[in-house]
Amino acid sequence: MTAIAAAPAQVNEKYQAGVHPYALGYFVPGYQPADTDLLCAFRIVPAKGTDMIEAAAAVAAESSTGTWTEVWSNQLINLDFYKAKVYRLEGDLAYLAYPMDLFEENSIVNIMSSIVGNVFGFKAVSALRLEDMRIPVALVKTFPGPNVGLYDERARINKWDRPLLGGTVKPKLGLTAKDYSTIIYECLVGGLDTTKDDENMNSQPFNRWRDRFLYGMDAVKLAEAETGEAKGHFFNVTASSTEEALRRLEFICAQGSRYVMYDFITAGFAASADVFKRAGELGAIVHCHRAMHAVFTRQKNHGVHMRVIAKWLRLIGGDHLHTGTVVGKLEGSRKETLGIIDLLRERQILAEPDRGLYFDQDFAGLKAVWPVASGGIHVLHIPELHAIYGNDCFWLFGGGTHGHPRGSRAGARANRVATEAIASGQTLNEAARTCPELREAMELWGNVRFEVSE
Repeated sequence: MTAIAAAPAQVNEKYQAGVHPYALGYFVPGYQPADTDLLCAFRIVPAKGTDMIEAAAAVAAESSTGTWTEVWSNQLINLDFYKAKVYRLEGDLAYLAYPMDLFEENSIVNIMSSIVGNVFGFKAVSALRLEDMRIPVALVKTFPGPNVGLYDERARINKWDRPLLGGTVKPKLGLTAKDYSTIIYECLVGGLDTTKDDENMNSQPFNRWRDRFLYGMDAVKLAEAETGEAKGHFFNVTASSTEEALRRLEFICAQGSRYVMYDFITAGFAASADVFKRAGELGAIVHCHRAMHAVFTRQKNHGVHMRVIAKWLRLIGGDHLHTGTVVGKLEGSRKETLGIIDLLRERQILAEPDRGLYFDQDFAGLKAVWPVASGGIHVLHIPELHAIYGNDCFWLFGGGTHGHPRGSRAGARANRVATEAIASGQTLNEAARTCPELREAMELWGNVRFEVSE
């Protein structure tokens, strides 16, 4: 069959070839964002020789419809409808509006590829940070959100009116599966609600995943039988492929585990969406570790703020998310942490720039995510943690459990007694009068402090 050559496309007479400033098409200060627009707040350091307007317009162009030179094919679409627009500048902050049609439904991957893709290496900016993002309700409704949420998890385990308690097994690497399960058991019978694998405990030669899962479930079931309480362990199903992660997920759920854990950033948002969906079908609660986040969230002038990652995680359906502690060993200011906590738990969050919340956000009925405090916390931090988080949170005491002078069981009891005391309006000193384990923990760590970043 002979191919028939198509007639050349006609170039519109209005087409003007050449390189034009981005600001001519993408800086629209009079634009009023639509309810269906996806909004972003970027902190921009323009490259030398580039002014703020041109740098912001370059970000809008290159993250939506633009390229470095005018192209004839722009005549084939309504470019004004599809392009992103810089609608406000405030100092080094640029506010951009993206038409919702630029994004595939239920795809954080597509949002990331568009908005935090090549533009972060663009020469027009010397530094660029995505501070916040408003996802329009129409797009929010295409995402599943968490499978379980705050209330349903409490109902499943019948634990109310206090924070839930867990802790990472320590040392986090090197233990055999059997010894590992012994520590799980000691913590759970001592009073913790859960224990957990750490982010880098996968299936190493000294502790293969199948052995750890079987021994670990034995420990959980024994602790439940002895205490009469619901208990759990966050079994890390993160693996070298999504297929293998799903296989491990299926296996541990078949053993009756309430919980699994997943390193959602290192695994990727596409893999996480698959794992969260299958976990929901199996009735498992997914504890999400944010390993790797600080690679791109910590710098003040370049990267993506953790509050944006928290929004994305809530959309795709994680049930728990680490938020830092303020008072512990990990970086994060009080105001910003409080903002992230609200983004995880509340349905509607109003803009409050002092806390880094640059836009109103409506999660349109998606279930809430448990905020998780972990990293260098101990019993003396509990009053401040309760002031920050309230009751609807998870506190994870790793070293703050196992470092107790009398071991993990005593450390777990100290954490449980202290938490129940503070949640009921008592003081630590009052609780310590009848709990020697708490007194010993307070004496041991009384001088341990971490600087708080504000």
